[in-house]
Amino acid sequence: MPELSRRALPDAAAPARTLVALAEQAAACVPATCGAVATMTLDASGAGAGPDPAEPPPAGVTHPDLAPLLHVQWERDEGPIPAAVRTGEPAGADDLLRDDRWPAYRAVALDAGVRSCATLPFRYDGVTVTVTLCGFRPGAVTGGARRAAALIGELAARGLASDQRYERALTEVDQLDAAMRTRPVVDQACGILMHLTGCDAGEAFTLLRRQSQRRNRKLADVAAELVETRGQLAGGETAGLSA
Repeated sequence: MPELSRRALPDAAAPARTLVALAEQAAACVPATCGAVATMTLDASGAGAGPDPAEPPPAGVTHPDLAPLLHVQWERDEGPIPAAVRTGEPAGADDLLRDDRWPAYRAVALDAGVRSCATLPFRYDGVTVTVTLCGFRPGAVTGGARRAAALIGELAARGLASDQRYERALTEVDQLDAAMRTRPVVDQACGILMHLTGCDAGEAFTLLRRQSQRRNRKLADVAAELVETRGQLAGGETAGLSA
């Protein structure tokens, strides 16, 4: 099997570029808005866990002035984006001046001149993409505006979910390839232990695994040492007899 390099994985910056393009297209579809924000989060269990403030997920904004609105939502875990990610349902406010559900987000939004917002979530295969439309005026994000943004948001979400599946598949192939490369030396080490102790193949593998855990080293590294030293660990200890 040809060796796979991590360089074969998709560009790590690709999701961010896609999200910037998504935000720009959403804003262009809805002239009444003053800008848009797009984010992507990975759901560990598919249950819609909230974003981790210690490691903000990839995001794209149409204007730098909208970045603080995004940051405060990650830091305080409040606002339309965390709400939409958790529930899988749209979230927003027709007039933030009269809506006090998210105090920290509301203060930052009003300071930036944003009076209305709507976040649309799209969830596929453990990936949640959100598109947030912002308006300078109350009620700027109407039902028609949301439908227009939903069309491109759904397409982008499907594409990003497909990219994530591809990356996971390559990672699994990498792991299988590494396992296949280390299998011969593990088999040889088990054979040595069987010869030394008279145990069967299953018991030999258990002994090898115990030595790996006891010495806090990779199984393949312990196996390679046993093969090289013909059954002797560092310091002259006999692996099979000391297990």
